[in-house]
Amino acid sequence: MATVQDFFRLPAEWELQDGIILMWPHEQTDWAPYLDEVIETFVALAEVITRYEHLVIAAREIGAVQSKLEMRLDDWQMCRVSIYACDTNDTWARDVAPITIVGENGTPNRLLDFCFNGWGEKFAAEKDNMLNRRLYDAGAFQVELVSHKDFVLEGGSIETDGEGTLFTTTACLMAPNRNQPLDKIGLENKLLDIFPCLRQIVWIEHGMLMGDDTDGHIDTILRCAPNNTLLYVSCDDKSDSHYSDLALLDAQVKALRTLNGEPYRCLRLPIPKAIYDGTDRLPATYANFLVLNGAVVVPTYRQPDADRRAIETIRQAFPDRDIIGLDAVTIVRQHGSLHCLTMQFPANTLA
Repeated sequence: MATVQDFFRLPAEWELQDGIILMWPHEQTDWAPYLDEVIETFVALAEVITRYEHLVIAAREIGAVQSKLEMRLDDWQMCRVSIYACDTNDTWARDVAPITIVGENGTPNRLLDFCFNGWGEKFAAEKDNMLNRRLYDAGAFQVELVSHKDFVLEGGSIETDGEGTLFTTTACLMAPNRNQPLDKIGLENKLLDIFPCLRQIVWIEHGMLMGDDTDGHIDTILRCAPNNTLLYVSCDDKSDSHYSDLALLDAQVKALRTLNGEPYRCLRLPIPKAIYDGTDRLPATYANFLVLNGAVVVPTYRQPDADRRAIETIRQAFPDRDIIGLDAVTIVRQHGSLHCLTMQFPANTLA
């Protein structure tokens, strides 16, 4: 008898995509003190995305966003933009937007709508938690949206190779105010119930960056790439406060094995030199890159040597794609980066 596992798969990010979603910043978000500056970064990101695929934007004011984009994007790029009126608390689409499972053997894809509670009730999230239903009701998708509002799961907290292995972090999934009283076994069972295609769940125990509001999202620490490749944050500076923990991360990653029992191809990403907001260190990371059809967009931090090394390392993992650096200094002021701002929709998902 066929089971759900026979029909759905959690895809890798580098598989063919329909498009990317952005949640546009506005004056009621935490971006207000430097709104013009961050909008310029969003426009730059939109310009890159629309070179390669469709862009969905959730915006408080459609007209203002449309006008801004029309000044910077060519007509053919604007044809790839769909803007939907949605009020939002914030802009972190990775953790708010639905997670797509891909239908196999002719089964349509399915969108999973999890509970988002502001990373463990740290921040207001009531508008963001309604975003997916609003987009669905507005006709943004061609596939079913299935509610999982009984379970908190942020897109940035999971990473997959598309082959049945899921990576997550103990620090995040076990953090307070998310899914208590579930313990690690209970969380694994829940994940396997939601994603029965999974054959292995890997819990990363190290690598949480200072200033990370998410309690250690995997997409700031370790990312998957084709051909059993893992990219992860590393540190060679013994004076950096991350040094010891990232050494433990390095050891854990190198000890991991694929489902076939083989070691992964391990590529070490540099950690940027410390960036501060006042006295608080910000969680700048090159692991928070965005994969597009034919390109990878890498956050850069105005540190030429580290930026270059990160871009070249990511080029090794994605040799057949354009590797594009995009300044993320403004974005990291709110403790995130490019991957955090975005969510991909696999092929045959958008309307």
